[in-house]
Amino acid sequence: MEHSHDEHSEHQDHDKHAGHSVAMFKDKFWLSLLLTLPVLVYSEMIQHWLNFVPPAFSGSQYVPFVFSTIIFFYGGLVFIKSAWGELKAKLPGMMTLISLAIITAYVYSVATQFFIQGDGFFWELATLVTIMLLGHWLEMASVAKAESALDAISQLLPDKAEKLINGRPKQVLVSELKVGDFVLVRPGSSIPVDGIVTDGSSSVNEAAITGESKPTSKAVNDEVVAGTINQDGALTVKVTKVGEDTALAGIMRLVAEAQSSKSNVQVLADKAAFALTIIAIATAIITFVYWLIAKDAAFALERSVTVLIIACPHALGLAIPLVVSISTAISARSGLLVRKRLALEAARKLDWVLFDKTGTLTKGEHGVTDIWATKGYTGEDILHLTASLEQNSEHIVGRGIVSEAQKKHVHLDKVEDFAALPGLGVKGKLHGHDNFIAASYRYIKENKLNVPKDVERYSKQAAKDGKTEVYLIKDDKEVIGAIALADVIREQSKQTIAALRAEGVKTAMVTGDSQDVAAYVAKQLGLDQYFAEVRPEDKANKVSELQKSGNKVAFVGDGVNDAPALTQADIGMAIGAGTDVAIKSADIILVKSDPRDVIRVIHLSKATYRKMVQNLAWATGYNVVAIPLAAGVLYSSGILLSPAVGAVLMSFSTVIVAINAQLLRRVHYHPGHSH
Repeated sequence: MEHSHDEHSEHQDHDKHAGHSVAMFKDKFWLSLLLTLPVLVYSEMIQHWLNFVPPAFSGSQYVPFVFSTIIFFYGGLVFIKSAWGELKAKLPGMMTLISLAIITAYVYSVATQFFIQGDGFFWELATLVTIMLLGHWLEMASVAKAESALDAISQLLPDKAEKLINGRPKQVLVSELKVGDFVLVRPGSSIPVDGIVTDGSSSVNEAAITGESKPTSKAVNDEVVAGTINQDGALTVKVTKVGEDTALAGIMRLVAEAQSSKSNVQVLADKAAFALTIIAIATAIITFVYWLIAKDAAFALERSVTVLIIACPHALGLAIPLVVSISTAISARSGLLVRKRLALEAARKLDWVLFDKTGTLTKGEHGVTDIWATKGYTGEDILHLTASLEQNSEHIVGRGIVSEAQKKHVHLDKVEDFAALPGLGVKGKLHGHDNFIAASYRYIKENKLNVPKDVERYSKQAAKDGKTEVYLIKDDKEVIGAIALADVIREQSKQTIAALRAEGVKTAMVTGDSQDVAAYVAKQLGLDQYFAEVRPEDKANKVSELQKSGNKVAFVGDGVNDAPALTQADIGMAIGAGTDVAIKSADIILVKSDPRDVIRVIHLSKATYRKMVQNLAWATGYNVVAIPLAAGVLYSSGILLSPAVGAVLMSFSTVIVAINAQLLRRVHYHPGHSH
C-alpha cells in the first residue's frame, strides 16, 4: 500500500502547479485587478454601500457580467484545469474547492442576470479570482525563492572552457570536454570540470561546494572541483570527471532528491488537506440546504460558496513543502547535504551520536604532542635536530615532526650521509661531523641503549596513551631526547562533544585502535563511552547494540569502511565527503569535514520541525474558526463573512504561512548555540 500512497502524493504535488509560473500568476493578477474595478463600480450593492451612481450608458447593466466573464475565463481557468488534474488523480484538494466556489458563483450569477430573479455574485466572483491569483503569485514566488538553491548551484558552472590543443588554448563548450583533456583556467574564472592540477599554483575559492570561506591553495597534483573559482594564478587542469560525474552534479542531484523526498509531517499535511476538502464540501452542502430552508436560495448559495473559499487547504498545502525547500537550501549553503528528508527530521530526537575516530574526531595525521630533552639540550634543540634528520623522510611520523618545526619557524640544517633504517628510523650527519639517529623504541631495545630516567618516565606514559615515540640518539650511543606524536584531535571535536552534551545527547567513539589509544582520546574529549579494537565490519553491530534499547543513534564516519555502520544508524552522517558526493550509504553529508556540523544538523532539524508545526497549527486553526463563520453560525449576532472577505482571509492565511517559512532563514545554526 505504501507504494501507491507515494504515487498519489506525487500526483498531488505534480498537479497543483504543473506548468504554472510566477510570471503567469503575476500577469493574470494585474489584468484581473484592472478588470475588477469596472465590475465594482457597476455593482448595485457597492453603489448602495458607497452611495454613488456611476455614469449610465446603453448596456451598462451588463458591465459586471461581461468583465466578470473575462476574469472567470482568463483568471479562473487556471484553477479549473488544476482541479481537473486533482480529480483525475482521485485527490480532490485546494484547486477543487476554489473551482467549485468560482463555478457555482459564476453559473448562479449568469442565471440571475438572464433567467431567474435574484442578486448575482459578479463583484464577489471578480474579487475572489483576483485575490486567489495574488495568493498563488505570492506562494509561487516564495517557493521559487526556496528552490533557487538548485539554480544557484547550476549557475556555478561556466558554459565554455579553454581546452589546450598542442599547448594552445582554444575555447570549447564544457559539454564537449572528455576525461583526459587538459584545460587552462585563468585567474578569476570558474573551474569547468573536476580534475587534477598538472601545472601552476593558485588559491581556489571552494565556498560554493564546501561552504569553507577561506580559499584553498592548489598546486601540481592537487584535485580541483567544477564550480569553484580560481583566484590568483593560472592553472592547467587534467580532466578527471565531466558532466553527471562531477561533484557539482552530485550535489545538485542530492539537493533535488532531498527537496522532492517526502517528510513525515508532509504526509500528515497531505492527509489533513484531503480531509479538509471532504469536510469543506460536506459543510458547504449542509450550509446550502440549511439556509435554503431557513432563508432563500441566493443567501444559501452565498454561504456555501464562502465556505468553499474559506476552507481551501491552501495554507495547509504550502505549510510543509515550503519549509522543506527552505531548510534544504539553507543546509546546502552551510555545507550540509541532506540526502534523506526523514533523516533531517529525526535528528531532533537523537539519543546517541557514535563517531568513527580516525579522520572524524581526529585529523588522521600525526602531530607532535610532547618533546623531552636531557640535560644540556632544550626542547627546541631536539625538535631542530630531529626535524633536520627527518626532512627527507616520507614516513607519516617524520612528516609530522617536520611540519611541527615549520609551524614553530625552527630552522632546519642540511643533512649529509642520510640513510633510512627500514622499519626503525633514519640516520645522518648534521653540522658536518655529528652522527644522529632518529628511531623508534624498537631500535633502543635492539641496540640495548639506555634511556635517561627523566625521558623514560614520560615516554612510558606516552606509550600508554597510544602515542608514537621517536628517540634522538647522538653518536650511536647517547639518547639526548625524545618526541611523542599522536593522531591529532581536531580542535572542533571538543566543542562538538561539549555542545552535544548540552543538547542532552550522549556520545561514543568506535575505533580499530588499541584500548590505550581509545581511552586517551575518549578522556581528552570527554566522551560518554568508547569501543576499541573494533574491526570495520563490526562497527554496524556497535550501532545496533545501542539501538536495541530503543535509542535513536546517529553514526558519523568518513565514508568507505564506515558504509555498513552509516546504513545501520538511524541517521548516517558522512564527514568530509569532499568530492566523492556519491557516498550512497549516508543520509547527510558534512561537506566541510567539521564535526561541529553534527550540532548544526540537530539545530536545523529542531528549527525546521518547529516551523512545520507552527505552520500546521496556523493552517488548521484558521479553518476551525473560519469555516463556522462562513457557514453563518453567528448570523443572528450580525456577524457574516462575505465571499470576498473569505478570499482575503484565505489568501492572508497562505501568505502568513509563506512568511513564517521564510523566517527559517533568520535562525543561526551555530555549534554550541542553543535555541
